[in-house]
Amino acid sequence: MNLIREAVDILLPFRCDVCGGLADADNDLTELDRIYRSIYGDSREFHICSRCLGSLIPQPPDRRWLLCLSDPVDGDPYADMGLYVPFAYGGVMEQMIHRIKFNGRRGIARLLGILMGSLIRSEGICADLAIPVPLSAARMGERGYNQAGEISYAAGAVSGIPFAGDVLVRVRETNRQARIRSVAERALNVSGAFSLNGTWDVSGQVILLTDDVATSGHTLREAAGVLLDNGARQVLCMAVASNRHANNAEPF
Repeated sequence: MNLIREAVDILLPFRCDVCGGLADADNDLTELDRIYRSIYGDSREFHICSRCLGSLIPQPPDRRWLLCLSDPVDGDPYADMGLYVPFAYGGVMEQMIHRIKFNGRRGIARLLGILMGSLIRSEGICADLAIPVPLSAARMGERGYNQAGEISYAAGAVSGIPFAGDVLVRVRETNRQARIRSVAERALNVSGAFSLNGTWDVSGQVILLTDDVATSGHTLREAAGVLLDNGARQVLCMAVASNRHANNAEPF
């Protein structure tokens, strides 16, 4: 058995960046490799197994749109803002997001961005600019990249939407939303956290605003509100995954 395992390790020397298993899907990703090189000018920097890759099954088209806020507030001028989110958060997708955020697996963020770009192109989603939710300077320093920026850049490249990574700036530190259970506290945590970069004019623009995960939706709502308050014609919010996919396909 050890000889067989050693032989397999020689033939398949790379480990999946998500689960750590043998990256047995690497040699079957010709089209993905072509797209990756067209975007980044180099070979892809991640490895993946067939089990993890095969788990990336999007929700049916009629379940990919939610309200941005899970609990819209009375009187909110943007309470009807939509959110495009094709994947349920859990299982392999949850592992992927964790690896991206806490284990430096930037290549997985790029993979998700390519998938998102293919999905929005197939859905006919168009915009003038693709913009990520910005990270704070401290978290950018810890991580070395903005995962939302990586996703937004690749999605824009695949779908033909120009990427602009510095339109929004985070003007104050916030606690991690994932650690806050109360919806009201989540809203308060990100209130006033974003501002428009003064070198940009978004008047009349349709903007695709991207984050990695949407839970209550307040981070996206707060960032989108800044863009709309500064004259954007429309903001289309997008996240890779959400835990808000209920059995009845309605946002809770």
